[in-house]
Amino acid sequence: MAKSRPLEEALAALNQITDPSSEAAIETLHRVLHGKQGLAIAQASRLIHKAELHTLIPDLVAAFERCLIKPETTDPNCHAKTAIADALYHLDYREEALFLAGIRHVQLEAVWGGKEDTAPALRSVCALGLVRMNYPHVLSELADLLADPKAEARIGAARAIAYRNHSDAVPLLRLRVQVGDEPQVFSEYLLALLQLAPVQSLPLVIQFLDPSKELFPLDRAAEVAEITALALGESRLTEAFEPLHRWWKRSRDPELRQTGLLAIAMLRQDEPLDFLFSLVAKGTTQDAKDAIAALSLYQQEDVLWSRVRHTVEQRNDCKTFNF
Repeated sequence: MAKSRPLEEALAALNQITDPSSEAAIETLHRVLHGKQGLAIAQASRLIHKAELHTLIPDLVAAFERCLIKPETTDPNCHAKTAIADALYHLDYREEALFLAGIRHVQLEAVWGGKEDTAPALRSVCALGLVRMNYPHVLSELADLLADPKAEARIGAARAIAYRNHSDAVPLLRLRVQVGDEPQVFSEYLLALLQLAPVQSLPLVIQFLDPSKELFPLDRAAEVAEITALALGESRLTEAFEPLHRWWKRSRDPELRQTGLLAIAMLRQDEPLDFLFSLVAKGTTQDAKDAIAALSLYQQEDVLWSRVRHTVEQRNDCKTFNF
């Protein structure tokens, strides 16, 4: 119990802060940042971030550097370093050394049966920091992060590339999607591609509506197809409607068909919406129900949702629909 008391006391002091900019609060934050309790340092960093306390940036930097020394002991699970890096990123800190140390940091900690790297979130945050400060060699760092063994770090790389919003990273993403990845990571690559080079990337992305068995095992193919459809919907590209429409028509799996209509609704354009309303009016009962579910994206838009209701009322089987 005695060992945990310093942490409990530090957290209690932080929880009593109502005005982080007050003199007393600043003193508490300063004291915690110079202490040895990683979880308390993480919480203090979040308070500093939220209150935008630029005067405590030197304290954050000093705490980060201390947490790199025997990090498995000073900052288990990387909570403190990640929160510090996130705070500095939001405070527009511009010194590259800290973010470079963070994006390259690997922290192996003992877990049942071996060791686990606990630093992927830190690497992701530091990638954003380097992008924000326009670090001249950031593309090389992001390329390395795209090859990171941890999925969370690869997701961070894709999001940092999208945040950077420069087309020179498109070849990296094109290569990465054609190598394959876990579905949740793959989704981030597609979203970044469609943001950075929408028209150029569309033919490549469309291919993954019918994913290659060489890249993805059969049991993941449907998930990849759904991810691709939703990425196309999120792109809001006019050119995405026709391939989504064709994919929906040739799909036989009920869940894929539902996803196809949802992606079409996400395009938020007249032609896709007219197609969905045609299904509500004249499609099979199941297709009409799927189209209504997709159009529920617009449930808060009174005029459009009233049109859905009115269209359903004109059907012969309108009593089978629940509103």
